[in-house]
Amino acid sequence: MFRPQVSPHTMIHVVAAAIFDSGARVLVTRRVDHLHQGGLWEFPGGKCEPGESNQQALARELKEELGIVPLECDPLIRVRHDYGDRNLLLEFFRVTRYQGEASGLEGQPLKWLLPEEMEPGGFPAADRPVITALQLPSRYLITGGDGDRLEDFLQRLDRALDRGVGIVQLRAHGLTDIDYRELLSACLPRCHGRGVKLIVNRPERVADWRQEADGVHFTARQLMALTHHPSGAGLLGASCHNPEELARAAELELDYALLSPVEATGSHPHAQALGWFRFTEWVDRVNIPVYALGGMQSDSLRQAKLAGAQGIAGISTFWGLNR
Repeated sequence: MFRPQVSPHTMIHVVAAAIFDSGARVLVTRRVDHLHQGGLWEFPGGKCEPGESNQQALARELKEELGIVPLECDPLIRVRHDYGDRNLLLEFFRVTRYQGEASGLEGQPLKWLLPEEMEPGGFPAADRPVITALQLPSRYLITGGDGDRLEDFLQRLDRALDRGVGIVQLRAHGLTDIDYRELLSACLPRCHGRGVKLIVNRPERVADWRQEADGVHFTARQLMALTHHPSGAGLLGASCHNPEELARAAELELDYALLSPVEATGSHPHAQALGWFRFTEWVDRVNIPVYALGGMQSDSLRQAKLAGAQGIAGISTFWGLNR
């Protein structure tokens, strides 16, 4: 059974925020040179005091460091990281509305960056999963059908993009590689025209797909057969169903995982649903963004984020198979 590594050091509980401005930029601050991880950029925050809730600690830290009061914040990702000399539990929040004007009250330099502009090497190791989470959307579509009726397929894709899907996995198992590539060519301009990434789920010859799509998705079986991080394939993800598979995805430093089935689903009626409690328990063990898959509805997003998910993934809820 998978068990997370245990550090001999006392766990330090930290809260931090990705604070957004009206231009979708995120505020980062530079650590003082003489401090731990000094000279690197980080997301503002600090240690929780005894008896404080996460929200209370975050409000206090942002007031002390930046002179602002958070008004709207949502969970982003939880990260556990052992630096050797200290063991951290970091809880990151997305702050989308606040009161006041941010300034470095402790003399720390400030910078506003788009998530795509963030260079992971310029941040502490514990903050790097946050950059990935900020670069990933909250709604993940897995296409339905086999693309044999191209016009209907593209119409459904357009409707899903209209509903705010931010990443698309092109699932068309019944097509040959030649037909699959033709479907991919038809879908790419639609996705890229809206800033949406298109992922293929045929990982054979991984590097070849980098020239044709934005990334590659692995099944759980393919994931467990991997011996190293696949390079040259863009965004990498995998389907997972248990803690061992999630741990493998994190060990290989994939960009995300899909964990299913969270709720009962008609496509897999005999699969035992995890439920949100178990979902949270398993996701809390890994430091990569995880989407909730299985039985998701459009109104499941709030619950998923509270449970520690990056967002929700699905076929029916976005593809409109039941319409």
